[in-house]
Amino acid sequence: MSSAPGRGKHAYSRAGVDYAVLDAGKRLALKSALATSQYVTKRGGRVLEESRGGSAFVFELGDQTLAFVLEGLGTKSIIARVVAEEAGDRDEGSKHFHAIAYDTVAAIINDLCCVGAQPLVVNAYFSTGRPDWFNQTQWYEQLVEGWFQACVDAGCTWGGGESPTLPELVARDDIELAGSAIGLIPQSIEPILGQDLSAGDEIVLVASSGLHANGASLARAVADELSDGYRTVLPNGEALGEALLRPSYLYSELVESLVTAALPITYLSHITGHGFLKLMRPDQELTYRITKLLPVPEVLDFLVERVEMDSRAAYSTFNMGCGLAVYCAGGSGAAVVQSARRKGFDATIAGAVEAGERRVLIEPLDIEFGGDELRLSPNR
Repeated sequence: MSSAPGRGKHAYSRAGVDYAVLDAGKRLALKSALATSQYVTKRGGRVLEESRGGSAFVFELGDQTLAFVLEGLGTKSIIARVVAEEAGDRDEGSKHFHAIAYDTVAAIINDLCCVGAQPLVVNAYFSTGRPDWFNQTQWYEQLVEGWFQACVDAGCTWGGGESPTLPELVARDDIELAGSAIGLIPQSIEPILGQDLSAGDEIVLVASSGLHANGASLARAVADELSDGYRTVLPNGEALGEALLRPSYLYSELVESLVTAALPITYLSHITGHGFLKLMRPDQELTYRITKLLPVPEVLDFLVERVEMDSRAAYSTFNMGCGLAVYCAGGSGAAVVQSARRKGFDATIAGAVEAGERRVLIEPLDIEFGGDELRLSPNR
């Protein structure tokens, strides 16, 4: 199996993002966070420590089990601003800021639902470098409409938020988008934290719409080197900027349908930063063998080709056409695929969980990722 790192001229670290450094920082913070669990206990609750390092923090209070997430969009809002400026589209037909608001909520909710939680409330964080950013009425209206639409599609309440002005910390022409959410885990199930994950389980991959909310820094670096920038036309005739801004898929309704149908779901992984490394997010010694892949969106193929990124680097950076991985008991993968397709998503039984060391094997591309390449648990 291939083990050499990608040698593309734009490895993600060269675009300003180094997951190894970020992950080390996360583990340090999580070790300190563990010492604060006592305060939930003092108020009559209980922290599910096994959720730490996962997609959502889970805790019990009374007879309810709740999940909490905080997530951000990253630098994709810069793409929206530049594409809008290039097009001069402050008119009613522009939807670029609508798209990135929707993306932000999707990034939050897709993490939340991976523990089986049904979203209840989302709060927004809109940070700017100057207060008059909000005077760009058309852009701000799009932003609000996109956030609202995502909340409606996720079936949750927009509770409120914060909109600070942070001169110098945030660039004058840009806006930083982030938010948090809380969800309720139905009493009919245990939180989905991988406790039932075992060898023999099937892995179903569910399609992404494209870039989603990860890889924007690298996409921006590519656009900067193109003579036509975001106006560059892809082989399918779509402009690069429009393809990058295609809204992310929301998976919460799909997950709720799987839970409601009582399908034996043993784990869920939102494929975002780290790409297919996220397939081994469970803190267990198991091997995840992938034998079939979904089609790669053309915009991601274009980025990979432009930066001369090999397959190993590509599949540990972008989602490469997979937005969600659903792990389920052997023999139930076909039902998961059917449920996904009823919701409008392409999906396939892509592989299986095996006994063995913690690693991901992508057989069609002869790629192996080892367990030391993704360590988010404070216990590792």
